[in-house]
Amino acid sequence: MIGTDTPAGEDEAVPRRRFPRMRKWLRRAGVTVLALAVAGTVFSFVYNAATAARARPPAGLTYVRTGDLMTRYRVWGSAGSPIVLVHGAAESADTWERLAGLLARDHRVYALDLNGAGYTSRRAPYTLDHQVRQLLAFLDAMRLDRPVLVAHSAGAATAAEAVLRAPGRAGGVMFLDGDALKSGAGPGPAVRYVVVPPYRTTLLRLVLRSDWLIRTIYSSQCGPACPRLDAAGVEVWRRPYQVAGAETGVWGSLRYGVPGLSEARLAHLREVALPKAVVYGAEDHVFSPSSAADTARRIGAPPPTLIPGARHLTMISSPDVVARLVETLAARR
Repeated sequence: MIGTDTPAGEDEAVPRRRFPRMRKWLRRAGVTVLALAVAGTVFSFVYNAATAARARPPAGLTYVRTGDLMTRYRVWGSAGSPIVLVHGAAESADTWERLAGLLARDHRVYALDLNGAGYTSRRAPYTLDHQVRQLLAFLDAMRLDRPVLVAHSAGAATAAEAVLRAPGRAGGVMFLDGDALKSGAGPGPAVRYVVVPPYRTTLLRLVLRSDWLIRTIYSSQCGPACPRLDAAGVEVWRRPYQVAGAETGVWGSLRYGVPGLSEARLAHLREVALPKAVVYGAEDHVFSPSSAADTARRIGAPPPTLIPGARHLTMISSPDVVARLVETLAARR
């Protein structure tokens, strides 16, 4: 139609004008990303060098040889039947302080640092099998006769497999805030490809040097009933990961993931005749609401005990309640 014709080449001129602008924008974006990457890498190397000094373990620690490891352990009490406390991921023997003191009134109480945690010498592989052999060797080294095993969170898998391999060695087992399953908890295998040196070292050290972040994670897992972490309390959680070899242990543990058993393997615990108990915090958000009942049914334990208002660290938030439940279990030993 007359008056509607577009001059030849006008439509083509618009994209031709746009492409140079887009290329210029992409070049600027690429330069910016590269500059940030270089700056981040330089910062990471400088920061890692500045924070390379390692902390010394606390004085007065006690160790015992357990196969290829020097296992750090603690003892409370001097009389009564034995109880062995098995910690979970990112924990240590010190995590049990509040509960162990109560149990020590009538029992000999032991807690060890599993491979990859606390102040035990770190040695690959950081697998469930390695931890189980360490636990059984610890029972041998300490000459413990059928102790009750109280295992928290990921430690439930270690205790369960130890009982399955040597059913006559334990006098009872309690799963405390743990289901012992290999359920994919924790970071996936892709993490070790995404968080690579030197950035992973920088990230870990930044987290560990933040009192606020450690207190925040602790509070979210422990709940309002837990005592606030003072400076010494922060060090209990931080220092084991600042000693020599600790960072290697962290990366090794991440590679193998949180230890756990298959449902089929764990179900064999039903066939082992020993006292069992399952105890969860009623407000534990790490597991599904049905996990406690499912776990008790799976291992052949009585119906679980749910502690009102407690979250994932019941041995810290509710030591009186947990101590009574452990003593009840020990009485059936």
